Amino acid sequence: MAEKEVKLMKGNEVIAHAAIRYGCDGYFGYPITPQSEVMETLMELKPWETTGMVVLQAESEISSINMVYGGASTGKRVMTSSSSPGISLMSEGLSYLAGAELPCLIINCQRGGPVLRETFPFDKASEKILFDKRNSIPKDYSYLWPYSGTFSAVNALYEATRDKKLYRLLKEKVLSGLEEYYDIKREPHAYASYVTFVHQSDRYYDDNIWIGIEFTNLYMLTRDKEYLGKAKMIWSFILSGMDDTFDGGIYWCEQKKFSKNTCTNAPASVLAFKLFEATQDSTYFYQGKEMYSWTKEHLQDKTDYLYFDRINIDGSVGPAKHAYNSGQMMQSAAIQYKLTKDTVYLIDAQKIAKSCYDYFFRDYVTASGKQIRLLKKGDVWFSAVMLRGFAELYSLDKNDMYVTEFAKSLDYAWLHARDEYGLFGVDYSGECCDPKKWLLTQAAMVEMYARLAILNCNL
Repeated sequence: MAEKEVKLMKGNEVIAHAAIRYGCDGYFGYPITPQSEVMETLMELKPWETTGMVVLQAESEISSINMVYGGASTGKRVMTSSSSPGISLMSEGLSYLAGAELPCLIINCQRGGPVLRETFPFDKASEKILFDKRNSIPKDYSYLWPYSGTFSAVNALYEATRDKKLYRLLKEKVLSGLEEYYDIKREPHAYASYVTFVHQSDRYYDDNIWIGIEFTNLYMLTRDKEYLGKAKMIWSFILSGMDDTFDGGIYWCEQKKFSKNTCTNAPASVLAFKLFEATQDSTYFYQGKEMYSWTKEHLQDKTDYLYFDRINIDGSVGPAKHAYNSGQMMQSAAIQYKLTKDTVYLIDAQKIAKSCYDYFFRDYVTASGKQIRLLKKGDVWFSAVMLRGFAELYSLDKNDMYVTEFAKSLDYAWLHARDEYGLFGVDYSGECCDPKKWLLTQAAMVEMYARLAILNCNL
């Protein structure tokens, strides 16, 4: 008996091969994890050259189901595939198909949803979400903000190593879980602050901006247009958060328009410039300049070049100064210098850098009596975002002082700030121990070590 060749395939690949073998006339779909490989495999196999099968990427899930409707109505064997949010978008088209009693094949690739807890150890009794004054539910999963930090962390690791295993982790775990926050019930579509299968939650502009930045970064690493499409979708949501109050600026939260914050406007300018670099569409460039100028005018402390937290709707200014806010304005200024060669922006970035170093680092004496500069205790993710600004500036002026000081803080934290599980607290010295460890803190530390590895390769 002749030996048979045995091939190991993923389910998505099997669907594509079966569609060709059993006479499908047309596939119409739109990329969405985890089913994008169905269309990708069909594109690789090029069935239009052998069987005449049409394979077409539509502009949306709504378009793809209506193409299926049209194909089925002419008597053709047609199909599409998607996953839960995409299937929801197809509901109207599905009802037309059912009403007309037209046969077609629709693949729903169910998501595993590897969503994470937010703290360790996890205490179900104390973790609650208060949706209003009377109603609360257990918070079984992380909020979007900490979860998105894992996207930044793995993205940075992948950039540092180009390890295919990390890219697979990103696609199959991190991005798959991220889609559990994707809200298609409200227009424009965006990511909600909590998983959508539990309860409808508020949507924060800054949460979405951080994700948009990472999708753009990932596009620049892979040139996969699906990621650029995600970033553009998020940008549409961000623009919906602007109005003429204070002559522009983006609110913090879609449902709570009480303030316009540095944490939305500064990273929005960074995202705009990154989208310009990715697309060469000058619209993004001018939008980024506008957001940078607005933030500088309304929220910079002119005495030290650092940035206040927010301007409230009554015109008062929230005076807190956080590392990530100034760090994002530093990065935005540095990118503008890179794009325009206008030294005004380089000087802006350098002034912010010096003030950040003076304000967010402290003098510290080690147990051995050595005096060092150490990052101040506090939100570690804020420091990670500030490092993005220092890294951008270093790539231009080659002054390694600040990134070297970052490396010293992280070296010290590695030796002194980890617990028995290898998890970090918020105090880089390790003198204060946190009973619970936060997901975002761990993601931020991973991101910072990865960014320093990237910088080290370029030293």
